[in-house]
Amino acid sequence: MNVKKNELLGTAPLPKLFVSMALPSILAQLINILYSMVDRIYIGKLGTGDSLALTGVGVTFPIIMIISAFSAFTGQGGAPLASISLGENNHKKAEKILGNSFILLIIFSIILTIFFQIFKVPILYKFGASDNTIGYALEYIDIYIWGSIFVMLALGLNTFISGQGESKIAMFSVLIGAVTNIILDPIFIFYFDMGVRGAAWATVISQFLSALWVVQFLFSKKSVIKIKKENFKLDFSLIKTIISLGSSSFVMQSTESIVLLTLNKGLAQYGGDIYIGTLVILYSVLQLIIIPVNGFSQGIQPIISYNYGARNKDRVLNSFKGLLVISTIFTLVMGGIGVLFPQVYISLFSNGKNSISILTSSIMPIYLIGMCFFGIQQAIQGTFLALGQAKYSITIAILRKIVFIIPLSILLPHFIGVNGIYFAEPISDILSITIASLIFYNNYKKILKL
Repeated sequence: MNVKKNELLGTAPLPKLFVSMALPSILAQLINILYSMVDRIYIGKLGTGDSLALTGVGVTFPIIMIISAFSAFTGQGGAPLASISLGENNHKKAEKILGNSFILLIIFSIILTIFFQIFKVPILYKFGASDNTIGYALEYIDIYIWGSIFVMLALGLNTFISGQGESKIAMFSVLIGAVTNIILDPIFIFYFDMGVRGAAWATVISQFLSALWVVQFLFSKKSVIKIKKENFKLDFSLIKTIISLGSSSFVMQSTESIVLLTLNKGLAQYGGDIYIGTLVILYSVLQLIIIPVNGFSQGIQPIISYNYGARNKDRVLNSFKGLLVISTIFTLVMGGIGVLFPQVYISLFSNGKNSISILTSSIMPIYLIGMCFFGIQQAIQGTFLALGQAKYSITIAILRKIVFIIPLSILLPHFIGVNGIYFAEPISDILSITIASLIFYNNYKKILKL
């Protein structure tokens, strides 16, 4: 039964398959946003001065993104390779990829836990914490770091569930944690008066339950590919391939930390804590736009990967076209709301018309202009990833963050002040979307040998 479901990736009508694969993946990503989003919403309502608690939690984002990046390193690198192997009817290789990815996630989580527990204080100051906000930041991140192994297993292994056609199971694993987080957040934060620490405990417990669900499924007979002890021995040629393909997803997320570090330092220099507070809201809105469209992309990737392995070129192209159209429409609508009606988003994270809300309202329309068209880049990068084309995927990932956003956010404030930091985002979006489109147009026929 499971194998037949997997084979549907190559035979089922694409519109029906898009719904069955992409919808659960989108819902899973939307639900996944709730982990950090619900924390921010409740923390924003604590009433601690001028949103210092929200700002304090905001400066922990880079550490959280690095932990997530290492999950993507393995999950987004291994899962497409496993799907391609299934398309080639190489079941044994697919399970070996899964086993090696499982061990990599455990190794990464141990290293990151030790590293961040030792260096968390200087890192947080580097990421923009001040003496006023460091206390809140430490309350949150100290607990989160100890639970990083659950975060990494839940995020990194869930892609192997959706990659075998079980998108609903993958969605349910995220749903378990998100619902738990929504329930526990107000209980821990307000009822037990734990504040920021309560939000962190709610998140870690929720991720533990998600990880438990994912691991037990991949060990069970219900899974098409299973975690087996004989595949725990690291195959370094296979590891190299996983890391090579996963590097684009890793760069996308890990460089987010470098970007946030650069932006926070610039905002602290040219503005202060209130400006860092605006970035917490703006970055949260970016997640509302990017993560769901990334979920759609992840839902379609197994279809592209499987059919690429099965040498079904027409089905690969038609899947890409559907991914491109739907992703672009989504970002155009979601980005347009922020451009035209910024208060819709701002009201989620802040009480009334405080100073952070007023400032963010004036900045958001410009900040999100480029994001309206980001679905184009997401579709292209996701397709390159599904096709196993590491060099193109990582090139696109590096362009937006390293080549454009960081230099622009450093240079522009010298000419137009603090607003230059915010202008870096839309300029970088437009430039990277244009170049990604040119790269795809010039190379897709060669990759598919059309």
